[in-house]
Amino acid sequence: MSHPNDPAQPGFDARRFKAMERAGFNRIAARYAEGAHLRADLAEALLDAAALAPGQRVLDLASGPGLLAGQAALRVVPGGSVLATDIAEGMLAEGARRCGEHADTPCFAAADAEHLCLADACMDRVLAGLALFIFPHPERALAEMHRVLVPGGRVALSVWGARETVPLIHRAQDTIARLLPPPKVARPSVFRYGEPEVLSATLAAAGFDDIDIRPCAFSCHFADADAYWQAFLDLAGGAAEALGRLPEPVQAQLRAAVADDLAHHCCDDGRGGFLMPARTLVASARRPD
Repeated sequence: MSHPNDPAQPGFDARRFKAMERAGFNRIAARYAEGAHLRADLAEALLDAAALAPGQRVLDLASGPGLLAGQAALRVVPGGSVLATDIAEGMLAEGARRCGEHADTPCFAAADAEHLCLADACMDRVLAGLALFIFPHPERALAEMHRVLVPGGRVALSVWGARETVPLIHRAQDTIARLLPPPKVARPSVFRYGEPEVLSATLAAAGFDDIDIRPCAFSCHFADADAYWQAFLDLAGGAAEALGRLPEPVQAQLRAAVADDLAHHCCDDGRGGFLMPARTLVASARRPD
């Protein structure tokens, strides 16, 4: 189904968008992996929703440095396998470096989630952590997930919640909006599946049933505004790439100004700094028999 925040506007170039995302995630690969502890509760909730079991074949889409894939691999032994895919080869290289060479680690392969070179009905589970909103044509990615799943197989994915429930992301966006002119062509909103009814309808339209959607909330503590801003960049992919191309004085101005948008999130438990909440949705759905 279409959604008002889908990239259907004139001027949107999906190939250019993907190239920017690829460059951005290659830029932040190591730091993205180092920030995994901030999202540990979400990863656990997603893996639980997938109901993984020994012997299953698992595909992890937009896997990045394989953080989710590595944990999934531990849940499908013995006899199972995990394929971690991403369009950013630097992310995959980072994941392979961190995993090392062990029998129970994922395989890594560059792939576009909207055009998978995999056989029909070859996977028991598909994972997509914080990924669906990144795809310029998410309906194509969902169609591919449906195609590669065996009948009765399940997809498990996570998305950011509604904008107002994710200060972890939108406070930095507020700073950018205050200081920079709007882009000529807007990026797809990372919050476009933040309402459960939208996500549920999207999965149903892609042919899935037995849809279950649950909230998962977590908070991240940052010692100061600089630490928060860096963490935002370490998640931002194509946006991080665009910001990284700005003149250094403009980047410094953004980094300094973000403290104003964090004023409501001062940590009052004695640690100081800022406590940034985030609400996500974790969904699982079945390919019908």
